[in-house]
Amino acid sequence: MASPSLSYSGALSEKPFLVGRPLGCFLPGVSRYSTQGRCVVILAKRLSGLEEAMRIRRSRELQTNKKIRIRPPLKRGKISGPLPVLDHIQKPSYVGSNQLPELSSEYQIHDDEGIIRMKAVCELAARVLEFAGTMVRPSITTNEIDKAVHNMIIEAGAYPSPLGYGGFPKSVCTSVNECMCHGIPDSRQLQDGDILNIDVTVYLNGYHGIRQRHFCVEKLMNQQNGW
Repeated sequence: MASPSLSYSGALSEKPFLVGRPLGCFLPGVSRYSTQGRCVVILAKRLSGLEEAMRIRRSRELQTNKKIRIRPPLKRGKISGPLPVLDHIQKPSYVGSNQLPELSSEYQIHDDEGIIRMKAVCELAARVLEFAGTMVRPSITTNEIDKAVHNMIIEAGAYPSPLGYGGFPKSVCTSVNECMCHGIPDSRQLQDGDILNIDVTVYLNGYHGIRQRHFCVEKLMNQQNGW
């Protein structure tokens, strides 16, 4: 049997990727299969990784008309002075000094009483953070959040750990947008779409308890996204 001839529709600018023999088909009343006498040719063009990435990007740009709003860089507001603490409240050893305390090189083993105190201070920190989250909304300042957190901790008979740590002037850390951590509360008003991290640390009965969470500042609701 003569080999079937190749048939192409137009000139081929690419190298054939697959060339196959004609497909056979069984017809009713015919004892053997028949063919059309043509080969099936599949052409493929190899794209580089960069070309493929650009093609996908153009495709996505055509599918969406949403404009991306570029937020201006964060600007620091005015920082007010530290809030007072009652004399009878127990304070950490670093209060009154701008020097950071040295880290202990020894292992600490806590007894049952110490574990109970740790649980109590962590529960207080969690309650303070939950309360601070209810205040998150556009137009409020992080300085207002700091004052509310300070008062709640003092009323519980505890000390706000950040206050005075290495000279830190506030009672809570508030980090907005590109400020990664340990932001200082100031007079800047929160804006719709801001991302705010609130870091609460409390000192009570010789132990520190810390809790932190990210919040999304929204107009209609202040539902938080926490980590």
